[in-house]
Amino acid sequence: MKLIGSNTSPYVRKARLVLLEKGIAHTYLVDPPSDPNSEVYRVNPLGRIPALILDDDTCVFDSPVIAEYADTLNDTPVLIPRHDALARMRVKRWEALADGIMDSAIVVRNEVLRPAEMQLAATLELHNGAITRTLEHVAAQLGQREWCEGDSITLADLALTSALAYLDLRQSERDWRGTHPNLAAWFKRMSARPGVHTSLADNK
Repeated sequence: MKLIGSNTSPYVRKARLVLLEKGIAHTYLVDPPSDPNSEVYRVNPLGRIPALILDDDTCVFDSPVIAEYADTLNDTPVLIPRHDALARMRVKRWEALADGIMDSAIVVRNEVLRPAEMQLAATLELHNGAITRTLEHVAAQLGQREWCEGDSITLADLALTSALAYLDLRQSERDWRGTHPNLAAWFKRMSARPGVHTSLADNK
């Protein structure tokens, strides 16, 4: 299978982390939609990444769908609980929080790229505020635990890793480590995992 994406997309990183963590063989193709000749336009009518092309040319798109599909391919590890509805909900809720950080960070990124006189202060305040509140929430929920949910790695951990890595990339001025030292320690441990290390190296 082949994952189409870009090194700057946090959603691509999340999908790739799932594949890497589960040891699913794939080719990672950097082919962003900013290129009008990108293959993504052939396989995804939305023209968005990530897009996972299976061996029969079926395309799986949208990072939550890719994560859910990939998690069914093997049990090493199971990233989304399969037999406990509440545990499954909690993992998916963590994913929603992480995706929300990514969503708002992308809005902020797009806004600050506009000429200064055209930037909307209310938009920046709204989305930066959402990021700040969500970081406070996830730091409080995580506490000193090793994993976001349960006693082993889940999609929650990979999604939050992707969100924090994107803040490092696009909001380097945000001192989330100083504000939330438990998140900093957790992210450092996650960054030592082989799959996360491989993914983070893409930005260097």
